[in-house]
Amino acid sequence: MNPTPCTDETTATEKFGRTMTEVLNHAALALMVSIGHRTGLFDAMADLPVTGAEGVAKAAGLNERYVREWLGAMVAGGVVEHDPASGLYRLPEEHAAWLTRSTMLANMAGSAQWIGLLGSVETLVVDAFRHGGGVPYSAYPRFHEVMAEESQASVVDALIEHILPMAPGLAGRLEAGVDVLDVGCGAGRALMLMAEVFPASRFVGVDLSEEAVALARAEAARRELANVRFEARDVARPDEPEAYDLVLAFDAIHDQARPADVLRVVFESLRPGGLFLMQDISGAGCHLQDAAHPFGPFLYAVSCMHCMSVSLANGGPGLGAMWGRPQAESMLRAAGFDRVTVRESPHDPLNFYYLAPRD
Repeated sequence: MNPTPCTDETTATEKFGRTMTEVLNHAALALMVSIGHRTGLFDAMADLPVTGAEGVAKAAGLNERYVREWLGAMVAGGVVEHDPASGLYRLPEEHAAWLTRSTMLANMAGSAQWIGLLGSVETLVVDAFRHGGGVPYSAYPRFHEVMAEESQASVVDALIEHILPMAPGLAGRLEAGVDVLDVGCGAGRALMLMAEVFPASRFVGVDLSEEAVALARAEAARRELANVRFEARDVARPDEPEAYDLVLAFDAIHDQARPADVLRVVFESLRPGGLFLMQDISGAGCHLQDAAHPFGPFLYAVSCMHCMSVSLANGGPGLGAMWGRPQAESMLRAAGFDRVTVRESPHDPLNFYYLAPRD
């Protein structure tokens, strides 16, 4: 009997099956990587020589049985090396460079926290697929904590060296003293850094979340920063026309319930000659083009399960994180900005930086 010939269809089916196997393994590994970050296991192992499970657990201050099982996942996933003869484990230096809090590279273990966070609201999002509404911010556990970590890496750590220099002369204006508004400031880390570096300038952070603003106020008080304040309010409502020389929005506009109104308020809040600096996801606004983005599936998942949904929950249009550069530029021009320059930075593969002056 002749064996069944291998057809192109069979090959394609088997290939996709292998892809889905990798998806399941990588999804599970992402959860375990998140646990390694939250428990401090990666940080502990980075400072250890080759060590047994008991030594790893002791260094991290954790239960040995749980650590041993976690190490199994790390070995199976190719993250940690293991010598079965000696029973010892090692986190390679080149892996630690992407997984620890002290790394100069992107801490991918910190970013892995999004997988568990999004998974916690899966049932609510499934329901939203049926009723068409959204899921409110209050439903997302640890959102502000995880977002603050992400902001630390993509914005705060790069703000002085990479982001502000995108606008020539901006640092000099800040040193001389200007008025700055941060729209959707979250926990306020970026604004507090600027308040410390540029003491002659005055800073206001605005966010709809009372929780985030409370965190920002407490930290500003701890640092004794007199030139920064934080307000919990809807940034889509006109407040202070022509009151600011610089308005910032870091990864915030696409979440808004009324993003077009927010952009109009931003324009009206700027003095003539002022600048709007907006960081937002580097989507193309086209599914086929976004498929080539190195983080495409991840960004669409975050958009579907958070960014789009929180906007819809507040009665918004649900732009989503992948609203894309063409729509972003169009909305900026509709808000009154005649000139929009878009920049990219090697420190941040996830975002575009839009510079829009008020002429």
